[in-house]
This record gives sequence, C-alpha cells and structure tokens, in this order.
Amino acid sequence: AALAQLQLAVPVAVVFAPGSVPGDLPKPLPFRDVQEMEISLNLRASVTSRYEMVCRSTTAQEEAALAAATAQEADAALHPLQDTTVGSLTIYVLPETSPLLPQGVSVYVGKHRSALLRAVGSLAGLRALLRQLTQLMSFTAGSIATALADRVPEGQLSPDARRRLKSSLGYEITFSLLNPDPKSHAVTWDIEDAVNRYVQPVLDKLSLVANFSVDSQILYYAVLGVTPRFDKESSSFLLSAHSLPHVINPVEARLGSSAASLYPVLNFLLYVPERSHSPLYIQDKDGAPVSTNAFHSPRWGGIMVYNVEAPASPPTSLPLHVDVDMVRVMEVFLAQLRLLFGLSQEEVPPEFLLESPGNEGLADWELDRLLWAHTVENIATVSTTLTSLAQLLDKIGNIVIKDDVASEVYRAVASAQSAVAELATGHLQSAFQASKEAVTSSERAFFDPSLLHLLYFPDDQKFAIYIPLFLPMAVPILLSLAKIVREARQRKKEPTKVD
Repeated sequence: AALAQLQLAVPVAVVFAPGSVPGDLPKPLPFRDVQEMEISLNLRASVTSRYEMVCRSTTAQEEAALAAATAQEADAALHPLQDTTVGSLTIYVLPETSPLLPQGVSVYVGKHRSALLRAVGSLAGLRALLRQLTQLMSFTAGSIATALADRVPEGQLSPDARRRLKSSLGYEITFSLLNPDPKSHAVTWDIEDAVNRYVQPVLDKLSLVANFSVDSQILYYAVLGVTPRFDKESSSFLLSAHSLPHVINPVEARLGSSAASLYPVLNFLLYVPERSHSPLYIQDKDGAPVSTNAFHSPRWGGIMVYNVEAPASPPTSLPLHVDVDMVRVMEVFLAQLRLLFGLSQEEVPPEFLLESPGNEGLADWELDRLLWAHTVENIATVSTTLTSLAQLLDKIGNIVIKDDVASEVYRAVASAQSAVAELATGHLQSAFQASKEAVTSSERAFFDPSLLHLLYFPDDQKFAIYIPLFLPMAVPILLSLAKIVREARQRKKEPTKVD
C-alpha cells in the first residue's frame, strides 16, 4: 500500500544570473514553482514526482563565482555557496552569451549537486530543459521502474535493469588473480595499493549507501570452463561472446566466498591465460575484439583477461616474471563496478556536458540517484516482506507470536511510513536511513527463529509424531469403551422379568 501513493519531492533552486531571465516569467523573482509528474508503473501503483523549484536571482558571491574562466572552476567556486543537502539540486541559469559553456553545450553538470544552464529565450523552452536536467540528476521513470523491477511488467524495463545489484545493507567485494599456469608465469600484483588508491575513494563515497568489505586472493591452476578457439590469421586464441556464460561456473567453484556471506558478493577476476593459450582475446557478438578484453556478468561481477607480452627471444628459464599494470586493470574493474551499481551514464543529449567525477568515481548527484532508487526499492521490499509474513501467519492457525517479533513488525511499519513521509517532504537522506531500518526490522521479524520451525511443522507431521505415543494407550481404552457399549445394548434387548 505504501507504494500506491508514493511521492518523491526534489527541492530545486533555479538561480538566474543577470541577463538570463526569460521575458515571459509569470511573476517577478523570487517565486516558487512546482512541477508534478506521474510515473505509472503498473495498474495498481504509480509514483508521483514533485520538483519544488525556488526561482531567484544570483547573490553577489554567486556572481563572483560565475565570473570564473572555466565551467570547472565555476563549479568548484559555487560548491561552498549552495545547499548541499543530499537530494537537493541547484541550477544556475547563465545568459545566452556566457563564455563559461563551450560552443554547442547548453547544459554543464558539475561534480556536486549543481549544473550550469544556458538561458533560452522563452519560459517554455527553459522549463523543458529544466525537466530533462532535473530528471537526469535525480531519477527518471526508467530508474524508478528498475528499482521496482519485481513489480513492473517486463516490457517497461530497460535492458540494463537486470544488470543492477539489488539494494542491500552491505556488499562484499573480492578481487581474485587467476594464474592457471604458475610454471610459466610468476605473476605479482600490488592489489592492496590499487584498492587504496582507486577503489577506496569510491567506496568511501558509497558508504552512505551500504557497508563494504574488500578482500583479495590469488588462485593457482584455476582454469576457465571453455577452451578458447585458435585463430590462424592473428595467431591468437579467441573467446566468443556466446561461450562467456560457461566461463564462470568452474571458476566460481574455486572462489568460495559467496557461500558464507550474508551480503551480495561482487567478484572481480583477473585471468592471466596459460602459455599454451596466449595471447587470448574476447570477441563481442559481431566477432570484433573487445577493447578492454573484459566482460561482466549482471549481479555477479566481471572478468578481465590479462595477456603477458611474449619475450622477443625465447626465455632461458621459466617462470616468466609478470608484474601486473594495476592502473589498466583498475580502470576496467571500476567501470564494471559502476555498471553493477546502475551508475552507467544515462543516455544524455549531445548538448549536455557531464563533468568527470575524478578519482572519487561518482559525482554527488549520481550518489543521490542511487539513494532515490534504493529508498524506493527498500520501501517495496519491506511491503513485500511484511505481506508475505502476514499471509504466512494466516496459514498457521495455532501460531504463537512473541512480543519481540510483534515489536519488530511495528518498527518496520513505522520506519517505512516515516521513509514515505520523508520522501514526500524532500528529505532524501533521512528517508533512506528510515527505509534501511525498515528493511532490517522486517527481515528480523520474517526470519525470527521462533517462527521458522513452525513453517516446517505442518499438521500431518504432528499426527505422525503423536500417533505412536498415544496409540498404545488408546487401544485398551477403545476396547473397553466398545465393551461397555455392547453390554448396554444387550441390556436394552433383554425383557425385564416381572415377578
């Protein structure tokens, strides 16, 4: 029921620089303007998005920041001046002649929660651009449908929807180096340094979303499940796209981390092919080589093939010493990590310019996109879990529900309601926290040990247990009852003697 009337409110400040105010504004600045849009998901549920805009003029400090030489510098100078609350957006409208935006670019999206937009003459044109931009920086109908993938008809989902990991309170990331041929290759990789330099900044940023743990391992004699095909022309070995799904299973048996984990595990594998299969290249569906020589598997992780340069002269002694170039490897793994979290770039129009987030791996607004989607998904998960629990308890007639289970259910409902209310007022961070608490409480109630054994204790099982105990005692009792009944009937039949 919580989803049927879900409202997502996004606070947006639209700040007009001098010379950028369209002539047909309905009233003088400052004023408020609300744009509502309905995202219909299925017959029963639709989500309403409200962009609550406050339109105003720039302050003297903001004008000074906008006088910077480049858009990047302006973005950095404006950052301390804006509202940086999670989920809020600030959009600066610049005059049409502004030199900050390069030729042909009408929108520049910064690293934080703001964007620069080139003024268009009319209010209608400005509104259309604002709608496109605010959706890109918060959520689109597609990203909300993806978050609710389990409740949305197949046709409405983008092909990427199934690739994204489901929302979880934590994730485990495992980096594995696979060396199937240690006799020929002595491979070393400085994974600790690489994780600290490239992965940790991204995880620090994502720490708002979930807890992460990272570990690494080296596996020897671990081979891929598919024998690559030798290609005479290029004198190399090829793995075709349709054989890639079969690569994972045999390797996964060796990884051995996901079985004991409470949380989803992301596997990133670096495979150094054996000498007899080197060099090894991955082909896409059209038979062209894949530039990264890597592929990813939705909700599972990614594999990169790392070829060892064959020495010019035949080596005198094996194994060859191989030092992995971690920069090249981490570039690929981080790109795959973004894909798995659904942070792949949305299709943006050519006149939009997105600033690269640098070594943090994701911009603040991308983090917000993730939080919007995960909050909605968490609320949906809680409503599903509690509905399943209610149906389950209905089926078991003689169940005893302990107070602590009941209080977890009440807490889950209260937290979910609080998350829905916070979303409607535009407080994304507190909505997300409440949705996480709701998930934790609903799962504690659902998996409570006092309920679990009752699920596996149906009525026929009770008879099977109790009949052997009671039957030996019941037989003599039943026999004597039968005897009493027989004697009573006998007595009725005999006519009474009259003296």
